[in-house]
Amino acid sequence: MHVKEYREIAGIWTKYAQTFLKDPFKTIASTHKTTFSHPSPMKNLKDGIRSLVKIDFYGHVHKYFRGTDADKRCATEVRILQELELRKCNFVPTLIDYKLEENYLCTTNCGSPAPNISRKKSDSLFAKLEKDFGVRHDDPEPRNITYDPKAGQFCVIDFELATLLPDPTQS
Repeated sequence: MHVKEYREIAGIWTKYAQTFLKDPFKTIASTHKTTFSHPSPMKNLKDGIRSLVKIDFYGHVHKYFRGTDADKRCATEVRILQELELRKCNFVPTLIDYKLEENYLCTTNCGSPAPNISRKKSDSLFAKLEKDFGVRHDDPEPRNITYDPKAGQFCVIDFELATLLPDPTQS
């Protein structure tokens, strides 16, 4: 490289550093669009009357409750997931974040829908949830079962209508 090229590079870096000190985020976003951009927008998984469910770049599931009793259904799902975590249930999503005032929650991903699950298998999962962990699902349909290939197990999802029963381990 010649001295002129060094000076040009030094000038570019000086300008970049001065701009960065004023507004680091704006600088990074504007100068590195192809290599340092934000993850792509969330992908819709379900867009229904009662909820909008999206998955983000990291695989987290974001659920936005809407419609009748959205606030109550959101609070119920949050309370049930918190209690299932305390009761160490390993075949349900883990609650990551929630904002009750926005009827919103975020959970870990439990895989993909399991449309070919037998009714016998799905019924056994709902029965185990109630017998071993004290949660009656109240919408025990195969559509509320997913399969997580990484964990090699089925998972129960969608607890907005569930009922919390006494902890069976405390009897």
